[in-house]
Amino acid sequence: MTRIFLISDHHFGHSNIVHKFDPSRPFVNIHEHDEALVSNHNSVVRPEDHVYFLGDVVINRRMLPIVTRLNGKKRLVRGNHDIFKTKEYIDVGFEEIYGVRVFQPNTQQNKTGFILSHIPLHPDHLIRGYKNVHGHLHFNRVMRGPIPDDRYISVCCEHVNYTPVLLESLR
Repeated sequence: MTRIFLISDHHFGHSNIVHKFDPSRPFVNIHEHDEALVSNHNSVVRPEDHVYFLGDVVINRRMLPIVTRLNGKKRLVRGNHDIFKTKEYIDVGFEEIYGVRVFQPNTQQNKTGFILSHIPLHPDHLIRGYKNVHGHLHFNRVMRGPIPDDRYISVCCEHVNYTPVLLESLR
């Protein structure tokens, strides 16, 4: 059976992500950061697994080749930093490129449906019975008033220990 993994906001090659923009990332420098993310990824993802990257994979075009080192059949849900031509992402191994991706609920088992996006969807756009799996917020969480909103699941690197998570584990 095909396993489906999710993760967001790698920011490979973005030296400021380590200390300036995201002080929660526990790495000495960008090289240590990038190598840890590759190692973590390959420790759980097999070549036959599907992996959805929910945006902001690399910050600089010269870092795109790092994607070839990552196991799995790769799919990209574009983020605000995924600005290069689609062909460039395909050339490094992404098989599919999306704006958003919807997984229907399994009605026989009454399972939740998921809408994958980079930026969290507005609450008015969430379909009843679906959760929004997203990235973009880094160490922040989606709130509704003073409490977290459980319709949103962040798979930013910071929230998943810099390691892809199984879609099934979110159900």
